[in-house]
Amino acid sequence: MLINLKNITAIFVLTALIFFLQCTKSVDTLDGLDNPDWINELIKEFESEPVGNPPQSIWRYNYKEQIVYYVPPQCCDQFSVLYNADGDAICAPDGGFTGRGDGHCPDFFSTRTDQKLIWQDKRIRE
Repeated sequence: MLINLKNITAIFVLTALIFFLQCTKSVDTLDGLDNPDWINELIKEFESEPVGNPPQSIWRYNYKEQIVYYVPPQCCDQFSVLYNADGDAICAPDGGFTGRGDGHCPDFFSTRTDQKLIWQDKRIRE
């Protein structure tokens, strides 16, 4: 059986292309949309930490006519974080000792729209 140089080259190129596409893929998100780089970095950070209870998640909403990202609190007395589209923390809608956040966006839960789950930690807690 003779091995054709063209076939070997085609297989090599196809394998390299598949490898490249897998390496350049950003983090696995649930909504299938491209997220800002800072979201992908935040997801990588969460994945490098121990599994939370409840599992860590990131949600996208429209709030006051802008896209925002909400990260729920991980446990009792911890604040949630609401980020603007640039990745700046703008408030803590809930959590803390009172459960009502930092008071800077008290209308978040009543006025937010277009809820989309961006990412949720799928790891199993040991």
